[in-house]
Amino acid sequence: MQSIRKTLASAGICAVALAGALVPLPAAAAPPAGALPAVSPTPQSMTRAGSDITVPGRVEVVVDAGTDPSALSALRATLDEHGVDRIDERASASGRAPLTIQLGAASRADISSTLGATEVPSHAEGYAVRADAARGPLGTIALGGVDPAGQFYAVQTLEQLFVPKDDGGFRVAGASISDSPSMPLRGTIEGFYGEPWTHEERLDQLEFYGDVKANTYIYAPKDDPYHRDRWREPYPADKLAELGGLVQTATDNHVRFTFALSPGNTVCYSSDADYQALVTKLQQMYDLGVRAFNIPLDDIDYGRWHCDADRTAFGAPSARTAGVAQATFLDRVQREFVETHEGVYPLQMVPTEYYNTTDSGYKTALRGMDEDIVVMWTGEGVVPQEVTVEQAEKAATVFGGPTFLWDNYPVNDYGQTAGRLLLAPYDKREAGLGEYLSGIVSNPMNQAAASKIAIFGVADFTWNDEAYNAEHNWSQALQYIAGEDAPTSAALRVFADLNHLAPSFGAPWQPQSPELAARIAEFWERWDADKRVEAVADLRAYAQSIADAPAAIRSGPTDAAFLSDASPWLDATALWGQSTVQLLDAVQARIDGDDATSDELAASAKATAAQAAAVVVDPPDNTWGTAKVRIADGVLDVFHGRIGFTLAMWGAGDVVNVAPAGTASASSTEVPRFGPENVNDDDPSTRWASGYSDDSWVQVKLAEPTVVRGITVNWEAACATAYELQTSTDGTTWKTIRTVDDSTCALDLYTFPEDEPVQYVRMQGIDRKTTWGYSIWELGVYAAG
Repeated sequence: MQSIRKTLASAGICAVALAGALVPLPAAAAPPAGALPAVSPTPQSMTRAGSDITVPGRVEVVVDAGTDPSALSALRATLDEHGVDRIDERASASGRAPLTIQLGAASRADISSTLGATEVPSHAEGYAVRADAARGPLGTIALGGVDPAGQFYAVQTLEQLFVPKDDGGFRVAGASISDSPSMPLRGTIEGFYGEPWTHEERLDQLEFYGDVKANTYIYAPKDDPYHRDRWREPYPADKLAELGGLVQTATDNHVRFTFALSPGNTVCYSSDADYQALVTKLQQMYDLGVRAFNIPLDDIDYGRWHCDADRTAFGAPSARTAGVAQATFLDRVQREFVETHEGVYPLQMVPTEYYNTTDSGYKTALRGMDEDIVVMWTGEGVVPQEVTVEQAEKAATVFGGPTFLWDNYPVNDYGQTAGRLLLAPYDKREAGLGEYLSGIVSNPMNQAAASKIAIFGVADFTWNDEAYNAEHNWSQALQYIAGEDAPTSAALRVFADLNHLAPSFGAPWQPQSPELAARIAEFWERWDADKRVEAVADLRAYAQSIADAPAAIRSGPTDAAFLSDASPWLDATALWGQSTVQLLDAVQARIDGDDATSDELAASAKATAAQAAAVVVDPPDNTWGTAKVRIADGVLDVFHGRIGFTLAMWGAGDVVNVAPAGTASASSTEVPRFGPENVNDDDPSTRWASGYSDDSWVQVKLAEPTVVRGITVNWEAACATAYELQTSTDGTTWKTIRTVDDSTCALDLYTFPEDEPVQYVRMQGIDRKTTWGYSIWELGVYAAG
């Protein structure tokens, strides 16, 4: 395997100037003398073992019949990357080589001797590493694995111990490392709806998993017809050859290729013919080298049978009888296929009730399954706000044993993710989950390479959940995507912040653009303190960083597949940054008294922002189809709106959103938690959702009669194709001040030349875009302060 990881220690600096703007990058720099470089995933134990070892041009590698071929191949590659031009492989040390590296089982005599006091873990996939400068002319490095995977992971860790020298060479940090994973299963499930990954994307992912010590890939793309709709049919020869290539690449990277087959939409559980069709398909995969299997029964209707025989065998269809039927069927697969095939891991399954820990007749029936069958679960909700130890402990109780977490992050195949890349760090999963989970797999985005940022976090968390730090890991992940180049990493951090929102089926569970939002909040604090020139200058510098980030990302050593995935988002970012610079220049011109220049710049900013808002993802990989790109929505566009109002009303006082002081009401509410009070609570993570009627409305009664100069409607995905903005003095007689038939389905912003005070502002729906009701995050009403 040729790793794209160079060395995290070579990242260089903690801040980088992008077009004159200093962008903070709290990432690991080259370690000072005596410090050890950062290693990801974080080892269980890593301490200084002595002085660093200079890497010479010639290295002797001691191997034996127990040395893992993949580990040896990875070692050759990393030595080549770090300037070694001669590698002598021997069965025993010659005593003449300047540097000796021992690779193999930790129990091997020479490795055990060099490891000395470095503890060898007892857990599967564990390893120990010691770089000892006191042994040999320059030193000796021992890479000992508990098993072949441990050897491979020892090499992945060694690769991160190389530290650059001033003369262009490298040294290896003198480290003693004892390490093993907290969770047995770590990786991804390609389980999203929409365009499946390409063969090349899967190969790239499998090599990436080897880099980050992830050991599981579950093949379960919903839109592969042979996985779900045509599950009874064997794969044709060309597809089978592709799968064989994936299995081999997975094996080379110590990744467990897990084949999933999803028969639930049509299976007859009591049919021997259906059972035989399923195991014939599994046998086809076994013959390719697959040794792990999964039967997902998610997203199906378990309230009906697909054959009369199931009614006879199990009774009338219900959740409980579905559980009995599924357990009976899966027990047979475990007993007659899994346990009769050498080397096969216990069967995995995804229950139909996969999204909560509420006990039920269905779950009671599943608890009667063979105890070796591994049950998957998504947490409390399909896209959970958090996953806690208490929840995992309860899941283990209701499902009858430790569960396997299918974590729906950063998947973006549902409506709330339309137009989004999800680039926030892996977060809000509690330390200690390793005690109750058999593992975690991330369900990634349709954009494979862009998913690596979150997967990097999943790999780190599942390896050592007690030591996991989301912020530190995020920096490491961005450096990995950036090819360990500091300026590119800094630009990526700016870009990822603009794509930080993590939606769910309720409130987002990670906020949008926290860095940008903090800078905008600071801007307004300075503005209110009459430090307006400083406020504009500081925010303008960061806006220039936004404008420049896409070019820096594209010109650096960034993962080429990431650039392809992110291309429309990079295009939109450049335009949003340019527009924000223009807008702030317009404000400065107004401060300077140059109204004509200010008006010209404001018009340019508005036109550029319109270009940014018009960028679409097309052709799309996602089920949401062609969609407008979302960049820092709810943060950057809201700032543009408020500044736009400020310029429009310059001299009339500060612009104030008076909606939060008012009282909201609505014609209807879908469910209580989406009530109208959310539409003016000044919280962009809560929303109002109407009933399913085109004429639904929501309104705000202002605290006092007010001259309204601007209105913003911040739409969720369920927006309107047509609506009216109305005002009233008494809540009975209404005046339409704007009819909208070209909504952005994001932030709609309008200014008005009104001069009469009103007390009510209403969004009156005319036509819904979706089959759902209307859904609005915030209705803003702006007036002069």
